[in-house]
Amino acid sequence: MNFLESARIAIRSLSANKLRSSLTMLGIIIGVTAVIAMLSIGRGAQAAITNQITSIGTNLLYIRPGAPVQNGVRAAEGSAATLTMEDGQALIDVPNVVGVAPEVDSFGQLAYLGNNANGRILGVTPDYLNVMNAAVADGDFFTTANVTARSAVVVLGSQIAQELFDTAEPVGQSIRINGQTFRVIGVMQSKGGTGFLNQDTQVFVPITTAMSRLSRGGRFGGGNSVQVLNVKITDPSVQDQVVQDISQILDQRHHVAQDDFSIQSQQDILNTANQVTGTLTIFLGGIAAISLIVGGIGIMNIMLVSVTERTREIGIRKAVGARKRDILAQFLTEATILSLSGGLIGILFGAIIARVISGIQLGSSTISTVVDPDAVILAVLFSAGVGLFFGSYPASRAAGLHPIEALRYE
Repeated sequence: MNFLESARIAIRSLSANKLRSSLTMLGIIIGVTAVIAMLSIGRGAQAAITNQITSIGTNLLYIRPGAPVQNGVRAAEGSAATLTMEDGQALIDVPNVVGVAPEVDSFGQLAYLGNNANGRILGVTPDYLNVMNAAVADGDFFTTANVTARSAVVVLGSQIAQELFDTAEPVGQSIRINGQTFRVIGVMQSKGGTGFLNQDTQVFVPITTAMSRLSRGGRFGGGNSVQVLNVKITDPSVQDQVVQDISQILDQRHHVAQDDFSIQSQQDILNTANQVTGTLTIFLGGIAAISLIVGGIGIMNIMLVSVTERTREIGIRKAVGARKRDILAQFLTEATILSLSGGLIGILFGAIIARVISGIQLGSSTISTVVDPDAVILAVLFSAGVGLFFGSYPASRAAGLHPIEALRYE
């Protein structure tokens, strides 16, 4: 018996019990739908974070202070005050360095009339725009004169501007940040993001203003300490040499034999983010795959019932010359058709669900979904594998029936 004949007989047999076949496929449908939906959410989160990171640029280095050690206990990385604005100025002349943007940050509450918003407050210099590939959509960014004068001016992220002003024009208005009055001079272009990576929930003030009015500024080595030095280089291919040059200069300036700072590249951050989101995607897919296993058990159960009901039929087939492998192929084909049909329907439902939930806003994050072809192929192969695996025992049991005993079965 060839495959087409087995498929024809299997479809006829399944059609004779439409309701039972449909309920059997339901487990596979739910499982595949869950797998496609969960994988699409995980892949969407991975793509969103990757786009967010690469939109800033892949030729960036982040220099952060090291970790202080007190009484033999090492504090958190970045908590030491070992970097200064003067260190940043010393790095501008390093070969292959395009720009340096020092940064201090804190969190605060912003208020305009009856509207309030919480955001991350970054104290930066005008070089921040060039180094971080940022741009102003409305108004202007602050100037070097604003930094020198410690001006009370602020540039808002697009989401913060929306929350505070709705449809009103923000530029030229005054807002309060942690109870202090600041004049809005610009609104940044929207870049979007997810969770802690959302750049639209940031606001920017001159770094000197942030040090004197919004955060507890410190001193180190006679200079004003900062939390991050953002360094833009010409090309990622020269990264290793630039890191080595920067380390030598900072070690000399700090008079230390061992680095009291850490240097992280944008690619390092991207790799870490991809690793985290990849693990999350596998975790979500694994949870959803449990539904497929449950559906496979349902297939086994129904196929065992089918073998019992069709014992006389099996005996007659064997009596007229059907071989053991013909019976085995017939029942395996039925199980595979059940699982594959459920898998294809589940893929359709999963894609529809992924499309429906894409764009839903959760707090400051937006759900984005991506249905990759490899996820679809994986779902098809997995559903077929479930049918073959869980259908093999009932098929083997049917093929092993003795013709005489099968004919005597009532």
